[in-house]
Amino acid sequence: MKRTTTAACGLSLSLVAAALAGCGGGSAGGGGEASYVDGGTFTLAMSSDPGNLDPQMGAGTTLFTVSQFAYDPLVSVDGKTGEIKSGLAKSWDVKDTTITLTLNADITCSDGARMTASDVARNLDFITDPASKSPFTGTFFPAGAKSVADDAAGTVTVTLAKPAPFVLNGLANLPMVCPSGLADRTSLKTATAGTGPYQLTEAAPGDHYTYTVRDGYKWGPDGATTATKGLPKTVVVKVVQNETTAANLLLSGGLNAAQVSGPDADRLAKSGLYSTETPALVGEQWYNHAEGRVTSDVKVRKALTQALDLAQLRKVLTSDQGGAATTLASNEPVACTGDSVSKALPAFDAKAAAALLDEAGWKAGADGKRAKDGKPLSLVFLYQNNNGSAGDAAAELAVQQWKAVGVDATARSQDETTLTSTIFGAGDWDVSWVSLNVSSPDQLVPFLSGPPAPAGTNFAAIANPDYDKAVTAAMAIPGVAGCADWLAAESGLIANADIVPFASKSARTFGKGAEFQTPGLLIPTSIRVLAK
Repeated sequence: MKRTTTAACGLSLSLVAAALAGCGGGSAGGGGEASYVDGGTFTLAMSSDPGNLDPQMGAGTTLFTVSQFAYDPLVSVDGKTGEIKSGLAKSWDVKDTTITLTLNADITCSDGARMTASDVARNLDFITDPASKSPFTGTFFPAGAKSVADDAAGTVTVTLAKPAPFVLNGLANLPMVCPSGLADRTSLKTATAGTGPYQLTEAAPGDHYTYTVRDGYKWGPDGATTATKGLPKTVVVKVVQNETTAANLLLSGGLNAAQVSGPDADRLAKSGLYSTETPALVGEQWYNHAEGRVTSDVKVRKALTQALDLAQLRKVLTSDQGGAATTLASNEPVACTGDSVSKALPAFDAKAAAALLDEAGWKAGADGKRAKDGKPLSLVFLYQNNNGSAGDAAAELAVQQWKAVGVDATARSQDETTLTSTIFGAGDWDVSWVSLNVSSPDQLVPFLSGPPAPAGTNFAAIANPDYDKAVTAAMAIPGVAGCADWLAAESGLIANADIVPFASKSARTFGKGAEFQTPGLLIPTSIRVLAK
């Protein structure tokens, strides 16, 4: 699981995102009542190419960005209240570990085929099949769940293997694939087969993806349709890796929307452009716990954490516009509010960090560089190229602070697609800055426990028995009643230096010639093209 842009409700590497309806609106500089026009074109920037377009086989923000135009989830979530609302399902009933979903009638796919209850059940079975290796297993849909369809009644009954307190929130993020895509998943790599408001009509990887509106669509989030005045006929999702370029294109009218942060965001705000914003976790440090990596040692992880002035890093990374992280699941609407972070993070203390490295056997030589058994203490540090010059400066600062305690760190900037491939493919890395943005803590469990990558989604290979035990207890408590347990589980991970959340910021999506809604990713059915 969007880039120099932070990803509204997504990641710096938004490995996961939120499917929202009725989200908060935006603000514009001019005021007055908007005038909408039909049949227009809307051009949206994203900072990297999504690669494989199969919507159920990737968790990066760029893939979510394009998938939402062509695919629908079963339910949606109101961005203001957190209330579950309709999607492909018009109603639902949850009783203990049984969920019954009743589909809207006459749902059609982009190729004209009908989407049936059996098709939905096949989607859910694919997600839970271990052979599929979908990153959504355990994230948006519980492992071990069984689904049974009744096509005559239009219902899908899901039986969970164990309690899942936020199961409907997860289903709101799970795109459903149509029969043709289920029959030939290789076709989904470069084309779409969904029930969404748009269908892919042109793909130019690395440059742009063009989507055309579908007439007759009426089963969108909370009943949204494509008959709404102002909805664009054509959507072009354009790859624009450089944030300053995206900002300039917005001002010149070459783009209608882009997520922009840092100095360029200030420039756009002062120009009076329309904008929306949503809180996002933008600074989150992960350590590779895999056997053989120097960061598999808890003392090394704690030392590397204490060696960093996280407050200073936060200031640099967010261009002095961010704040401290409070929870690991921070997408609005947040399921569990509170603070699992502040008391668990260690204070900046370079001397204590050096002492811990000594205890771990990494001794400083005459040149100040540390080694153990003749092996130098060197780190491969990866970060995503989605925060522009601010991200580069923050990464450089982190390297300087690690070198101050004798650690030889090498920083490498990568785009989301490359970074995702590296960490999920068990590649060469020790430390990474990857921000996972989700709304409920259970959605993080597969990333914080379970089989390590590439066999699972636990890309950092975290193995924390206390966290696993706490999760088991929290899962048995319905909804928000278990939030204290979830927050305590997060605090334990942070105190053990398994993960280091250090910065949050309101991600801003700017618009020109159009209006739209966030948080979460920009919602396709909320787009309105303005009269010129």
